[in-house]
Parts: sequence; C-alpha cells; structure tokens
Amino acid sequence: MITSPKNKKGILAFVLAGGRGERLFPLTAERSKPSVPFGGKYRIIDFTLSNLLNSGIFSIYVLVQYKSQSLIEHVRTSWLKAGFLPEHFITVVPPQMRRKEREGWYKGTVDSIYQNINLIYDYKPKLVAIFGGDHIFRMDIKKMIDFHLEKKSHLTISAIPIKACEASQFGIMDVGSDGKIKSFVEKASFSGRRKMLASMGNYIFNADFLVHLLENKSSKEKINDFGKDLMPYLVRKKARIFAYDFSENRVPGLKPHEADFYWRDVGTISSYWKANMELLGGKPVLDLNNQSWPIYASHIDVAPANIFDSRFENSLICEGSNVSGANIRNSIIGRLVTIEKGCRIENSIIMDHTLIKKSSLVKKAIIDRFNVLPAYSQIGKSHAKILDSHTLDPSGIVVVRRGAHSF
Repeated sequence: MITSPKNKKGILAFVLAGGRGERLFPLTAERSKPSVPFGGKYRIIDFTLSNLLNSGIFSIYVLVQYKSQSLIEHVRTSWLKAGFLPEHFITVVPPQMRRKEREGWYKGTVDSIYQNINLIYDYKPKLVAIFGGDHIFRMDIKKMIDFHLEKKSHLTISAIPIKACEASQFGIMDVGSDGKIKSFVEKASFSGRRKMLASMGNYIFNADFLVHLLENKSSKEKINDFGKDLMPYLVRKKARIFAYDFSENRVPGLKPHEADFYWRDVGTISSYWKANMELLGGKPVLDLNNQSWPIYASHIDVAPANIFDSRFENSLICEGSNVSGANIRNSIIGRLVTIEKGCRIENSIIMDHTLIKKSSLVKKAIIDRFNVLPAYSQIGKSHAKILDSHTLDPSGIVVVRRGAHSF
C-alpha cells in the first residue's frame, strides 16, 4: 500500500481562518468564525488543528484576516503542542501583502494561498494540505493522503454525501467510479432527496502542481476562489483531480453510538446551537471523550467545577464553574461560570466568565462570554425583552452578545 510521506518536510498545511462568519452574528461581532467558542471549552478552529496533529501533520500555517486578534491570542496561548523541531510549528500569518499585483485583503481562498506562496517556496514540501478552520469534524487526514497518492492525483478534494435539496450551499461534484471528478458546480439548485457529493473545502495538492497553478493562473487571471473559480477550470482542463469520500473515513476510538463520520458546517446560529446539543446525552452523536483522537483545548489553571444543591440533567459543565441551588437541563456551561440560587437554565449555551444572578431563567439561548445577567432575568424567545445586547435569531434562539471585561 502506498503510504503518506514520512520525511520531515513531506506535508505543509494551511488552515484558512479568515472568514467573517456574518451568519453567526452576534457571536462574530468581535471575533472571526474559527475563534467562536464551542462545546464549553473549545474554539471552532481547535477541531481542524487537532485533526492535523492527530494525523501526524505538524507544520501548520494559520491564515487569518478579519477580526483576528481573538484567534491570534488563542493560538499563541493554547497551541504550543507541535514540538521543538524547526519543522514542527503552528504559526499565525496575517495578510502580508507581498505581491504588488495582489495587494490588499484576500480576495478568496485561492488568493490567500497565492499571497503566501513564499511559505511554500521556503518549506519545499511534497504535498500541501489546505483545510478550513471553521467546521466541527473529526477526520483521519492520513487516509485522505493515502488515497491521493494511490490515485496519483494532482489534487484531491474531501467530499461528503448530502441530499440534493441541500446542494445550494455547497460545491457539487460528479465523479466516476474511480473517484475522478468529471464536473464541479458551485452552489447550484437541485431538487429531490437523492444523494450527491459536496465539497467540504478541504484539499490535498501536489506542491509543484499547486505552485504552477498559482504562478500561472491565479497571478494572471481572476481565479480567486477554489470552489467558484479553480475547480471548474481544472475540470475543463481535464486535470487529474479526485474526490475523497469522507463517509468512508473512520478515526480511532470511535464508539458504537457515535456517527460513523461527523462533519458540521456551523455557519448559522441554528446549526451552531444544534451541533453543541449533539455533544449531550449518554450516547452523544459526537463523543469528545476519545483518548485515541483527542480534540485539544486551551489549558487554564482553575479549580474543578463546584456544584452545590443543584440538579443537572443531560448537560456539560466545565472546570472552574460554580453552581449553587440551580436547575440545569440540556445545556452546556463553560468555564468559570457562576450560576446563583434559584436559576433555571434550559436548552442553552453559557460561555465562560459569565455570571447569572439569582432566580434567573435562561431558555433556548446562547450567552456569550463575560456577561452579567441581573437577578430575575428572563432570557428566551417567549420571555426576554429584546435589548440592544440581544439578538433574536429566526430559529427562535436568543443570543446575548459578548459582554465587557471587568477591571
């Protein structure tokens, strides 16, 4: 069997982490989408970075752009796991504007790589992995790389089966029996419930093929985005590009009750809330208690959670939190959260450093970090008075935007 490159400089990874995440507002009012907290103690980008490290890919550039300070600080303080060798690193790269013909903000995903092509020249890898930093998923990327090498592919795209009625949100591929991509259509409308293969926005390139495309196409033509511009061009040119079926990917330590393959686009408040809720229960769809394939989180030196005279049902509570005389159901409580006597929290996400004072009701809501809810607050579609700091999502979820620091 053909195996992944084993030399130290075999694979270089880029994580695209510059998205605005406008549909996740107000959670993205002061941060980019990959920096949004998830599951009580993680950030969304932690899933992509963990998958890369667990797959033995240790050379990683994180490309940031909009509202990047939160993400820069998170990577700086939390991701010192790559090792001490020069080729083991996780480095944040803001827009460098090195190319005169492409100065300014990134114009798309292809342009973000082109503007940092010097990093490929400097590192001299055989393969380049380009992954989005804004999805919740677990993936053994080594298996995708083995598929890429076995097919002698120039570019391999990870693909997930979806229903035709969902196609308008994705790049849709028609593939042959061998996996070779015959057509690629970005965000087209289809009807029915038949299965289609959709791009997950994750790519494995032969480095020389990628550099040739960037220097000869991206620099001279309006090829700014992988899905919208580059993939249709490569299909027309009959390039050797293949789709890797993510539904066949399995990570070690998978439990019988979990989804066989897990990937969620948490681009809306509703999808974000649903993905958090999938962490709950005795048999969660995504079980984060997997020592064989851990999702790494930032470490903080705080005491264990302190729960007194309270009732919890189907919930997660993170370290450093203090709950006294409260009733909490179907909820995720982040780190260093204080919930006082008489409070009732249902179907909600409470992010870290939040104080909920006595006798408050929070129902189907997302409370962002550093908030203080006064005593007797009522937060929820049928209860809350929608204030300037509150957003009522069309799904019925109330979001309280990030609060102010206390000094």
